Amino acid sequence: MDKKTKNKKKSKDDFTQEAYMGIRRMFFLNEIIPGQKISYGDLAKRLKMSTTPVIQALKRLEYQGLVRHEANRGYYTENISLKEITEIYDFRELIETSLLPKTISRMDKKGLKLLKKSLDSHLAAVRDIYLKERLLKDMEFHLVLATLSGCTIQINTLKSLFDLLYLKYRGNILFVTPMDTVDSEHIKLYEYIADANVEDATRILKQHISNVKEHAIISIERINKEKNSRTL
Repeated sequence: MDKKTKNKKKSKDDFTQEAYMGIRRMFFLNEIIPGQKISYGDLAKRLKMSTTPVIQALKRLEYQGLVRHEANRGYYTENISLKEITEIYDFRELIETSLLPKTISRMDKKGLKLLKKSLDSHLAAVRDIYLKERLLKDMEFHLVLATLSGCTIQINTLKSLFDLLYLKYRGNILFVTPMDTVDSEHIKLYEYIADANVEDATRILKQHISNVKEHAIISIERINKEKNSRTL
């Protein structure tokens, strides 16, 4: 790195991006939870920056549906929505299964090796109580699979859906599907893809997303029931 580059001052966009990524990390690490009021002054202190880039970052997150702004009240994280999570998983299934035939038709040794590497990373992920690493590795496996299709618009849409899932909803809500079941479905999916078996690969992918959705819905319904019982 030359002296000129090293001494280059950060722009407003650089600070906004830094604030945006910092707040995203807080979402992912459950430091910001659904339904919480957000103090941008507090966020600025935690991120060690002024409030201006933090507010710009919150506006960006508002556009993504992760926070909402109420006039004269400030910013809030959006509450858990059973309708939203159902729609996200349905849309995921639609996108991922539609890309699968193209992915398989384009698959070569390099692509298969990349997919196997992401599968192995997922299987080896630490399975702690918050499942942070496992969430990331699961997302990477599905995104690698989609990326190998070469369809940019669908891939970017899928990334946005994962943002909603993994930033807004906690890991212990989403990953309640038995781990052995998820592992088995991922392994079978990889094997069918390696065999260029479009029909069975599509079937197991639909089954996998449907299973995860079903368990996530059960988990959210349980949380909502517990919350309602506490307010009675």
